[in-house]
Amino acid sequence: MSLPKTLADDVARNLVMVAQLIDEDPEQAYAYSRIALRLASRVAAVREAAGFAAYATQKYAEALAEFRAARRMTGGVDLWPVMADCERGLGRPERAMAMAGEPEVQKLDKAGQVEMRLVAAGARRDMGQIDAAIVTLQGPELASNSVQPWTARLRYAYADALLSAGREDEAREWFGKTIEADKDGATDASDRLAELDGVEFVDAMGEDEDEDEPATVAESGAEADVDSDGDIDDAIEAEAEADDEIEVQADDKNSHDKG
Repeated sequence: MSLPKTLADDVARNLVMVAQLIDEDPEQAYAYSRIALRLASRVAAVREAAGFAAYATQKYAEALAEFRAARRMTGGVDLWPVMADCERGLGRPERAMAMAGEPEVQKLDKAGQVEMRLVAAGARRDMGQIDAAIVTLQGPELASNSVQPWTARLRYAYADALLSAGREDEAREWFGKTIEADKDGATDASDRLAELDGVEFVDAMGEDEDEDEPATVAESGAEADVDSDGDIDDAIEAEAEADDEIEVQADDKNSHDKG
């Protein structure tokens, strides 16, 4: 869907802010996403960004509705793993497991399939099936010595699952392998390994260093702008709720048919 240039520029500016803030200030990113959503709710990229912002703030029902809307608009399957993880966040691990067995998974690229495996393993753990979670994570991607973008997270999840199963020596080994792959420090594998080895860290800088920090521009200026915009248009929320209800009914029907 094409937008008038001025409107498109406004939407783009808000999406840029979402991307910039989503890791460091997810609540503010969420607020910007709602502005973009109000301006252009029929643009797939906007619905997807709104979904990730809601996901980052643990608003899983809202995130799932946005991801479903984006998927209907594009027809793609890239969002399938994060949709399944939303089901986990909503306390429905069995639905996440059902999604892991759907044909959409076979259409995912390698990164998407690994992500789906991580979600499925998490769902197994949610259901108390720790041994099954360990098996779910095993595969050629885990065994490979090649380092890919997903390698550190996959190894970390495996190490954590092993530790939860009481297999401490194996967990120590895999936390070590995680560190080898985690060049950017995306995981806390080094801290976990140190903890297993009995190493304690002391904060020599004290606890008062971060107090009384001035508000950032995003907090003082942009937040005021966001708050003044109010809630998203009721029609958009109604659409999201209706979409979610349709999807849930469809999921229940498919589960009944398969049973």
